[in-house]
Amino acid sequence: MDLEQWKQQILEWLHNVPPIHLYAAAAVIVFTTVLLISTRLFTRAKSNTVLLTGLTGAGKTVLFYQLRDGSVHQGTVTSMEPNHSTFVLHSEATEKRKVRPVRVVDMPGHSRLRTKLDDYLPQAAAIVFVVDAVDFLSNCRPASEYLYDILTKGSVVKKKIPLLILCNKSDKVTAHSKEFICKQMGKEIDKLRESRSAISSADIANEFTLGVPGEPFSFNQCHNKVSVQDASGLTGEISQLEQFIREHVKP
Repeated sequence: MDLEQWKQQILEWLHNVPPIHLYAAAAVIVFTTVLLISTRLFTRAKSNTVLLTGLTGAGKTVLFYQLRDGSVHQGTVTSMEPNHSTFVLHSEATEKRKVRPVRVVDMPGHSRLRTKLDDYLPQAAAIVFVVDAVDFLSNCRPASEYLYDILTKGSVVKKKIPLLILCNKSDKVTAHSKEFICKQMGKEIDKLRESRSAISSADIANEFTLGVPGEPFSFNQCHNKVSVQDASGLTGEISQLEQFIREHVKP
């Protein structure tokens, strides 16, 4: 049977099928398509992964153990691999209601290991960028460069992954305020915008731009929501961090 004969038989068959059956079949196809799309969107929205990232020594690992155990993990742990675990937040462990576990990933801060972040971004519900509020000035430039790279990543921009700049060690007398840190990092990112714009488009083909051309940079101009809060991993004052996590990983 050639193609024309086959097409003719199909047309004859369709002509003989009652319209109600055709409408029902079309409705099933539309319903199935909508259901599949909705399922994919819902599954994507269900992500429970929160990434802790930032420079080495910012206190990410201390915060990780505070979230998980409510314990103080002294010192800096420099790891070649991400430290991760899925758990109910320690502050919610005694609650009688059912609480959704959170998967927290403590990313290595060393510059040579930051590419590992790309492996986890597709799963991320939120990002926490940890800044050392005590040694901030000496680390302002490298921290701002790292933050700039994250905020211009396609995987972050397209998914509009919310990001929290968490100013850790805020309990120290010499700690800088979150307002000061936010302002200084904004200035550094403004400089980076100018220097990166001078690079050829071939070199930044995978990046998105930040801010509004001709205007000073502000974090509220970012493609995704960026907020800033204080914390102290060593004293256990992490309520703002927990609130941010629960805002984006529903219990």
